[in-house]
Amino acid sequence: MSSVSSECFIKIKGISIVLLLLLSVTRGEVSANSNYADALTKSLLYFEAQRSGKLPSNQRVTWRGDSALRDGADAHINLAGGYYDAGDNVKFGFPLAFTTTMLAWSSVEMESQLKARKEHQNALAALKWATDYLIKAHPQPNVLYGQVGDGASDHACWMRPEDMTTPRTSYRIDAQHPGADLAGETAAAMAAASLAFASSNSVYAKTLIYHAKDLFKFAKAYPGVYHSSIPKAAGFYTSSGYQDELLWAAAWLHRATGEQTYLDYLLHASSSGGVSSIFSWDNKFLGAQVLAAKLVLEGKVKNVGKMAEYKSMAEQFICNCAQKGSNNIKKTRGGLLWFLPWDNLQYTTTASFVLATYAKYLDAAHTSVRCPRGFLQASDLRNLARAQVDYILGSNPKKMSYMVGYGTSYPKRPHHRGASIVSIKMDHRPVTCKGGYGTWFNNPKPNPNVLVGAIVGGPDENDAYGDNRSDPQHGEPDTVTVAPLVGVLAAIA
Repeated sequence: MSSVSSECFIKIKGISIVLLLLLSVTRGEVSANSNYADALTKSLLYFEAQRSGKLPSNQRVTWRGDSALRDGADAHINLAGGYYDAGDNVKFGFPLAFTTTMLAWSSVEMESQLKARKEHQNALAALKWATDYLIKAHPQPNVLYGQVGDGASDHACWMRPEDMTTPRTSYRIDAQHPGADLAGETAAAMAAASLAFASSNSVYAKTLIYHAKDLFKFAKAYPGVYHSSIPKAAGFYTSSGYQDELLWAAAWLHRATGEQTYLDYLLHASSSGGVSSIFSWDNKFLGAQVLAAKLVLEGKVKNVGKMAEYKSMAEQFICNCAQKGSNNIKKTRGGLLWFLPWDNLQYTTTASFVLATYAKYLDAAHTSVRCPRGFLQASDLRNLARAQVDYILGSNPKKMSYMVGYGTSYPKRPHHRGASIVSIKMDHRPVTCKGGYGTWFNNPKPNPNVLVGAIVGGPDENDAYGDNRSDPQHGEPDTVTVAPLVGVLAAIA
């Protein structure tokens, strides 16, 4: 389904829906109480718009075309495929791997809800587009390709991916040029994805486990941060360390295999990571803590020592989100959890995913979270996650949805090359590097292609948003924001 046809579908589906949208706008909301199922569908469409490589015959976002088919040629390897991470045309492996892990976690944790909404196959398709690429990026032990394209030269141009002429250099880590963070995150992605495919494609799941185990060995044997080996990534996705990725990978490998060696890694880790202030592509301590807490809540490990630490750290973050902790997360006047000035919604969606997922664990264990300022039930966590989604979808001071294509008022000029330039299927004339800036980037009109399902960076701490293509801080969507939102939307739809 193309972005245009998806919008038409909503409009013609029923007059009552159109009237409901109009009524909600007059009340100061954009159907935020909301058609979560519609938002879920759109969130998965977004990943089709981000695809790199040869597009499949069932591609629903029809304004996109094939792109970057020769990626990896400089290294004599096929690296076509994967996802462009945001509004540019670079394939950054570090955030791509985190996107993959969160898509997998969404698919695994909310499988029944995704099936009920008939989106499970679309979720697996989005996931497999990523894992197929990651498998190709790991062609042999102790080698992992972590980037294709150069951020500086890419950002100097404004070109659609289908006919871009910017360099497509391939960058890798290996034993002489290590990156335990990148290898660890990719191991986590493969292990988590193996669970998602276990019931429908067991052979593929076993392949993913093989790669996950090998990458974890690589990460442990060769410590170091990946951007020291791939300096071209440093200005865009600098890593703060690698211990969190190793814990995260061990937690996923244990969940996927049940093997004691991975639990031992968690039990004997030098640090539990402390109380996290964010959960992101760079900091996965909270994710590992939540997975460890699940084991405690299920009675599979005792609530003592390191495992008790993990559970406590996870629950303190949850308490802080719910304003019942000792170091509460800031909220805007409009009610949005506020973490950092740049692309804040990526942290809001990961936090919301933790809340929705932990609520599921609490329900199964028939227990609650004890905070410094009271108790939290599973329903409290779900309600907070739902409130954040409602804000994103329109219950906010701007009375607009921050999901592109959702509702009637949403960002029309997201910072995104492909969406802001006429589709190559409509106009085959090449868009030059600088010509793209003059003709399309500086064009005040709305983007010609609706990037359905994308979540922009979001408002500032005063709930203000300007919808300017020249403002990537607030207006650039990325895959790391939408991947966890898939799970949250499935949980509450």
